[in-house]
Amino acid sequence: MEKIYMKRLKEVQNDKKELEEKLNVSIKIIGRNVVFEGPSIDEYEATLIFEAIEFGFSVKKALQLKNEEMMFKKIHIKEHTKRNLTDILSRLIGTEGKTKRIIEDISGCFLVIKEGEVGIIGDGEAIEAATMAIINLIKGSKQSNIYRYLERSNSDKKEISRELK
Repeated sequence: MEKIYMKRLKEVQNDKKELEEKLNVSIKIIGRNVVFEGPSIDEYEATLIFEAIEFGFSVKKALQLKNEEMMFKKIHIKEHTKRNLTDILSRLIGTEGKTKRIIEDISGCFLVIKEGEVGIIGDGEAIEAATMAIINLIKGSKQSNIYRYLERSNSDKKEISRELK
């Protein structure tokens, strides 16, 4: 039996049935705690998914972590810069969310940008590329260079998969 404290309890309450079915665990909500019980591997997966939901991802996106190729990663912005957090967040989000949207589209990952952290859900290689791109953006690289880097890593990945076939 596992227990997680959640501030975003509404998401879990709304999709409780779906979460129980897909995660193969029984879920009880006690106050702000989500208690779930099931086979240990399912409890582990549920823990990852609830952490992603708590971070800010939708239930649908968090459930993609059931796929063993998918991962969830957090980047703490202050570990990579001493610059003003507001400036960094505006660089990461871009005008009307354009930078964030382009990074998601090119890398194939899902991003959630919070006060001092960035959460990423994607497959291993895509997360690696998106992490490097986000860290370089935090450190001050131009957006166009970041886009080029992501496109290059995508084309390299496609080339490698062609060679393997």
